Amino acid sequence: MKGITTIAVLFCWSATLLGQTITVSEEISLRNDASYELIGDLRGNMLLFRDRNTEYEVQSFDERLQPSWSKTLEFDKKFPKVIKVIGGKTDFTVLYHFRQKGHTVLKAHRYDPAANLIDSATIMDYGYLFFNPGFEVVRSDDKTKAIVFYIEKQNIVRACALDLGTLDRLWEKSFSLSDFYYGMDEFEVTVDNDGRMFLIIERNNYKSKRKQHYYEIVECSGDPMQADGRYQVVLEDKLTYDVYFSYDNLNKRLVGAGLYYEKNLERAEGYFYLSIDPQQADGHLLRFEPFDDAFVATLLGKENVKNKGVSEVNVQEVVLRRDGGVLVIIERNRQMERRSGTSNRAFYDNGARAVIDYYYDELIVISVHPDGETHWKSILHKKQYSQDDNGIYSSYFLFKTPGSLRFLFNDEIRQENTVSEYVLNALGEYNRKGLLSTEHLDLKLRFKDAVQVDANAVVVPSERRNRLKLMKLVY
Repeated sequence: MKGITTIAVLFCWSATLLGQTITVSEEISLRNDASYELIGDLRGNMLLFRDRNTEYEVQSFDERLQPSWSKTLEFDKKFPKVIKVIGGKTDFTVLYHFRQKGHTVLKAHRYDPAANLIDSATIMDYGYLFFNPGFEVVRSDDKTKAIVFYIEKQNIVRACALDLGTLDRLWEKSFSLSDFYYGMDEFEVTVDNDGRMFLIIERNNYKSKRKQHYYEIVECSGDPMQADGRYQVVLEDKLTYDVYFSYDNLNKRLVGAGLYYEKNLERAEGYFYLSIDPQQADGHLLRFEPFDDAFVATLLGKENVKNKGVSEVNVQEVVLRRDGGVLVIIERNRQMERRSGTSNRAFYDNGARAVIDYYYDELIVISVHPDGETHWKSILHKKQYSQDDNGIYSSYFLFKTPGSLRFLFNDEIRQENTVSEYVLNALGEYNRKGLLSTEHLDLKLRFKDAVQVDANAVVVPSERRNRLKLMKLVY
C-alpha cells in the first residue's frame, strides 16, 4: 500500500526463532512546525501533537501508521501557550496558560482518542504577573496526577496538584525557600500516585562545606490530616556528582540513586543509594559503594588502569524493582565546542565558527538490593558521535517488559545506519543484537523521543531534512 513499508526481521538466538515487524509511515512535512510530540496509542489511534506556531493540531495514525485524520485544537482566544501534553490510557490532557485581563490563567483540556473535547477546567488564576512564569509539570507513575509549579523571585515556589481524570485541583501551595537561588541551586520534584509532592534540594555541595552537605526535602499534600513536612538527609562527608530521585509507590518510599566523589569533582568515584520512608524520615537508609579497579578498567577498555574514578557520566534514570531495590542507569556522554575555519569571510572575521561535537558512549546498569547492597553491575558498550544536532539522535530508549529490559539505540549517527539493542535480564546478563538497517528507508531515528505503546510495541519518530516519519516496532 502506498506510503507504508513493512519489513519482517528474523534472527535466531538461543535456538529460538524470534521475529519483529517494522512499519514505517509516509513522510510528514515539518516546515511550519515549531515542535511535535508523540502522545501515545489510544484505542488504536497513534496520536501526534503538533505545535504549528499559530495553531495546535493533533494528527492520528491507524494501526498500520496510515494517516487517518487531523484536528485543530480550539483553546481560549488569548494567545494560549501549551505547557504540557499528557497522554493517558484512554484520553489525553493539554495544560496551557494564557493572559486574561492582565491575569495569568492556567487551564486544562481533556480529550478522547478522537481528539474530541470531553472536559475543560480552569486550574488556577495567578492574578497579575509582570513576567511569563516558567511552568514545569511532573506526572505520577500511574498517570493520574500531575504537579504544576514555577518559581517566583528566585525562591518562592508556587505549586498545585491536579487530578488528570477529573481535572480537579487537589491542592495549591505557595512557600519560600531560604538560601535558595533558582538557576543556581540543584533541585528535583517528584510526585506519588496520591498527588503528594516531594521537592528535593541539594545543599552545600562544595568541598569547603562537605561536612554540611545534605538534601533538604519539602513534602506537600492536600491531606488535612497530615501537615506538610521538611526534613534533611546528611550525605556523610561525601559530595554529589549526579543524582536521580523517584517515588516508589509500591513500597511507599522516596528513593534516590546517584554518583558521588570525595576528592576530584570532575570524576565520580562511586555510587550511592538512598531510601526514605516519608512517615519516618529519620529512619532513612543511605549506602555508598566505590567503583572498584576491575570495573573502571573494563569501562575504559584499559588494563592496569589506576582507578581515579569515572568522568563525564550522569544518571539517566532509575528503574524501581518490586522488592524495593533499584536499577540505576548511567550513561557516559559529553559535548565539546571547537572552532572550524571557513572561507569567504570579511577581513575583520577570524574565519572560524563554533562547532559542537556530541559523544554518547557506554551505558552502566547497576542493580541495588533494598538494603543498598550491590546485586550486579553491567557495562553496555556503544559509541555515538554527532555534530551540531543537540544529540537528538543519540543515547537510547528503554523498552520495559516483565522479563527483561531492552536498550534500543543507533549504532552510528549518520544517514544510513544500523539499529541495535541490548537485552538485559534480571541477573545482569545481556545480549547485543542488530535489529535493522535504515539503508534505503530514509530513516533517522530519535530514540530519546520514542513511546512504548504496548507490552511488545514501540513507536519511534524519524526526522530527516525537515520531514517526519513514524516507525513502529512490534516484537
